[in-house]
Amino acid sequence: MVGMKGATILVACFVLSIPAASLSGEGPVLDVEAGGVMSGYNDVRIPGTTGTLFSLVDDLETDPSFYYRVRISYVFADRHTLSLLAAPLRLEAEGSADRAIVYEGETFGANERLEALYRFDSYRLTYRYDFRRTPRLRAGIGLTAKIRDASIRVESAERIAEKENTGLVPLLNFHLAWRFAPPLGLLFEGDALAAPQGRAEDILLALFYDGGGRMTFRLGYRLLEGGADNDEVYSFALLHYAVLGASFAF
Repeated sequence: MVGMKGATILVACFVLSIPAASLSGEGPVLDVEAGGVMSGYNDVRIPGTTGTLFSLVDDLETDPSFYYRVRISYVFADRHTLSLLAAPLRLEAEGSADRAIVYEGETFGANERLEALYRFDSYRLTYRYDFRRTPRLRAGIGLTAKIRDASIRVESAERIAEKENTGLVPLLNFHLAWRFAPPLGLLFEGDALAAPQGRAEDILLALFYDGGGRMTFRLGYRLLEGGADNDEVYSFALLHYAVLGASFAF
């Protein structure tokens, strides 16, 4: 299982292995993003065929939470970008349902006080090729290998049940940065893919400021949606992010 310590070591090794940026703008870029995240919906049934369908948003109440992300990128040969992303996420919910809930082999009674922890940590390796690169417009597409390290824990005063899930998910990556009124620009980027077994979309729309130096700042909105539907797990969530971010080119 990939943890935060392992991801930190991986990012550190990546940074130490790349050379400094050249005058052409190639080289490493550190990107940090933080803000608030809130749930639109978060529906769960585990096991996927015999558990009780319940909502961490409607049956329980999920509090908004702080989040952060860290990405290290390396731009080479003018149009190619390789990046590593660490994006941990924790959401806490509490309340009671008006019916009994069967979850991961445990039965929680109707109106029983419940607490839940939704954890969705994402680690991604992305390669992107910019097929369009001008002073005002940059557009590219690529591939992302995403490691999903997730769990949903439900507990009461008498019992606790937790489902963990770790897996590798391939995604399509896209990136569009348009400097419509320099130093201001619009950024639209994300990772997404849909299949019969499930789907995943992580999409950012942001206004950015690039003063021509090493720093770029952005303010925007991120949408994270997706889940899986199979015999083992039924879980779909929609999350809304208020985004503040900054990038630093070395």
